[in-house]
This record gives sequence, C-alpha cells and structure tokens, in this order.
Amino acid sequence: MQRLGLSQSLQQKLSPQQIQFIKLLQVPTAELEARIEEELELNPVLEQGEDEEESPVDNQQDEPSDEEAAQEEKNEDLDIEDYLRDDDYASYKTSTDNGDDDEEREMPMATGTSLQETLLTQLGFLGLDDRQGAIAKQLIGSIEGDGYIRRELESIVNDLAFAQGIETNLPEVESILKKIQSFDPAGIAARNLQECLLLQLDRMDDGQDVDVIVAKKILTECYEEFTKKHYAKIQKKLDLDDEDYIKDAIELIVRLNPKPGGEVTAGMVKNQYVIPDFILVNNNGKLELSLNSRNAPELRISRSYSNMMQAYDRSDKRDKKLKEAVTFVKQKLDAAKWFIDAIKQRQHTLLRTMRAIVDFQYDYFLEGDETKLKPMILKDIAQIIGMDISTVSRVASSKTVQTDFGIYPLKYFFSEGIATDSGEEVSSREVKQIIKDLIDSEDKSKPYPDDKLEDLLNEKGYNIARRTVAKYREQLNIPVARLRKEI
Repeated sequence: MQRLGLSQSLQQKLSPQQIQFIKLLQVPTAELEARIEEELELNPVLEQGEDEEESPVDNQQDEPSDEEAAQEEKNEDLDIEDYLRDDDYASYKTSTDNGDDDEEREMPMATGTSLQETLLTQLGFLGLDDRQGAIAKQLIGSIEGDGYIRRELESIVNDLAFAQGIETNLPEVESILKKIQSFDPAGIAARNLQECLLLQLDRMDDGQDVDVIVAKKILTECYEEFTKKHYAKIQKKLDLDDEDYIKDAIELIVRLNPKPGGEVTAGMVKNQYVIPDFILVNNNGKLELSLNSRNAPELRISRSYSNMMQAYDRSDKRDKKLKEAVTFVKQKLDAAKWFIDAIKQRQHTLLRTMRAIVDFQYDYFLEGDETKLKPMILKDIAQIIGMDISTVSRVASSKTVQTDFGIYPLKYFFSEGIATDSGEEVSSREVKQIIKDLIDSEDKSKPYPDDKLEDLLNEKGYNIARRTVAKYREQLNIPVARLRKEI
C-alpha cells in the first residue's frame, strides 16, 4: 500500500559565486588570462583596462509621485539601486601586495616544429608516388611523441583500407617503414627499444668498428641478458675472452638515445615559459612575498551600461523593450560583479595560503637547503589559514613560486614526516636526498641493495623500513641495485 508523507532534509549547496571561485582558484597564472578573455567575450558589461576619470554617479533621485509609484508597481519594478551604486566596481583594480605598479609586459610565445612536421618535411625528399606517400603519412601519423610506432603494422594496413580505401599488404608497409626509419633523428619509427638502438648503431657501422660490431651482437643475440645486466652470461655466450670488449660495447649502447622523438620534443620544451604565480625575494634576510602581476588584472563595470540603468531609472518605464534590455543588463551586471569578486577572493586566498607555507618553511626559503624542509601536509596549512583542506589542495596542485634558487611547484614543499632516534620528525624529502647521496657515492660494481640502504639510514638515526626505501628510490627514478651495476 502506497502512502504519502512529508520529510525534512538539510542539504548544502554551493552558490554560483562559490562555484565560480572554486574554478578560478584551480586555474594557474598561465591560464588566468585566457579565462578572463573568455569572460570578457561572454559578458559585454565587463571591461579590462586602465581606470577612467569619471564623475561620481549621481544616485540622488527625486521622490516619485503617487502616479509614478503606481506605474512602477504595475510594471513589476526592477530594483536598480544597487546597480547605480557601482563605485566599487566601475574602477576596480587589484593589487599585487608589494606596493609596486608592475609594468604590463607581453609574454613571448614559444614556437617550434613538431615531430610529425619534421618527418613530413623529410618525406618530401623521397619522391614517393601518391599511394606510397599516403601510406608513409599514415605511418608517420602513428609515431608517438617518444619516436616509436607501437601500433601493429597489420592494424595500420586495416586503417589504410577502411579510412582511405588503399589496399596494401604487410611487406609494402614494412618497406616504406624502412625508408622512414632512415630519417633523422636516428632511431625514429622503431617498434621497440631493441630496434631503436640497432637503427642508431646501423648509422655508425662502417664494418670496422669493433665496439659497434660487438654492440650489435649484444643487442641481437643477448638482448635479454643485456636488459638484466648479466654481463658474465653475455661474455660467455659471445665467447669473448677480453672483458674490455663487452665493457666498451656496453658504454656505447648506453650512450644511445632511447627516446629519439624526445630530441625534437625536448627542444620545444626548452622554449616554453614557466609563469610563476608567486614571487619570493630574500631581501637581506627578510622574505618578501608578492603575487605575479598577471594575477592582478584591471577589471571594471562598463560605464555605458551603468548609464543605461540611470536612463531607465529616470524614464517612465513603460517601454517593454527597454525593460527587457535592462533585465538583460541586470543579469550581466550580476555576473560581472560575481566574476570580479571571485578574482579578488582568488588573490586573497592565494596570498594567504602562500604566506602560511613561507612561514612554515621559513628556514628553507632563506637558503634553499632541502635538509631544512619540515614535514608538512595539507592539513597543517589548512589549520593555519582556517580553510578547508580541499581549498589548500586546489591552491597547491597547479601553482608555482619563483625563489632566489629556482621556480618550484607548491606541492614540492609538502612531504610526510619520518621519525628519528631523537624523537624528532624530518621531512621525507630530506631522507630522499640522503638516499640519493648514498647511491651517488656507492661502488658501482657493488651497488647498495634496498636492505643495505635501510641499514645505512638506520645508522644515521632515521627509522625507516626497507619498503619505504624502495618507494622513495622509485620516486627518485633510481633503478634497483642490479640495474645500477657497472662492470
């Protein structure tokens, strides 16, 4: 039997302004300008530029007559008083908190040639016909950013048939692939690491270089042993009496480029510009924090739309079209004010969070010594500034700070704590640095395994388990001891 009933529930919902603020808070400085440009295009009431000298808006109006009051009630009067008092928005301008008016500068844009563009340029010199050219372009389009083709050639044959109506076969595709593999950079369009390294060795082979010959035999006949660094097995399998042959060949192989596509990509990355969100300067032992001027845009409400509201307020308000226009303007004014408030609140939250981080890690920011980094988690900063952990996370996830010793992402300064014999807690980043120093100074013929690193750290007073050592070593991108071994 169905019954009707009433129930009460309490729900928490974000206002449109809160949602706008959360989205803006996550945006890094490099993307803020694009977000502001998008809002300027969507909202004609919002303007960006220097302040204009305007006379104060006259908000004093004559008392309406009884007839006018009745007409206003009849027309469902629009409350426009708040929109006439727009002094706080008409000439709104944010500040960088350092007292300086930074000159606005154009940020140069990085340009470069993509990997595919480089390969297509070289393709033009092969003199292929239209059919072969289409196959070659399909292959080049399948090359990933690191320079490898990981898609099976059989699948590429099917792609050509279904997408372009080109009937081909595996031998023809492989023959064209061989031509592409002759392009620069050496090793491009390989299907695996072994083929990539062999392609690079082929460029060096004159038939007389012993190191190249031995290196190619290692990669073709002993590749599995090579990846596991079983050098004794390689020497026995190749029946080489002189260990120096193996050593010289291995040194040649490790100098090869395992990611040939990265040569072009890396060149482009070097031209990229990192725009820091904060600037921290050590001024004679005093740390001075400021927001990047790009976080302080000049935004205001368009004066022409404020005048439109005044005109409506002084009119008889009987024009239906004018009323519709003013209703539209009211909506845009609300949106503009919300956006300006969100930008202002974004600045306040960014500075408040960063100041807390600087105060917490003050000793580190004075010198840049990693061993002075304290254990710090999101909750620590959230408690200091009295905000939610999610707010601190949004600030730290995509923001950077420029210091006297480099530009760092904010998340770099957050780390868990490790207990010491003295009962103190030190940052995991300090422990990572010690692990790195131990591995850098180890005997490469007998590298330290993780349990030995654990013992060495325990001797230094750091209470750390072997699995934690392994985790930190992997985070440092350092391979296991067997793969660090050198002959």
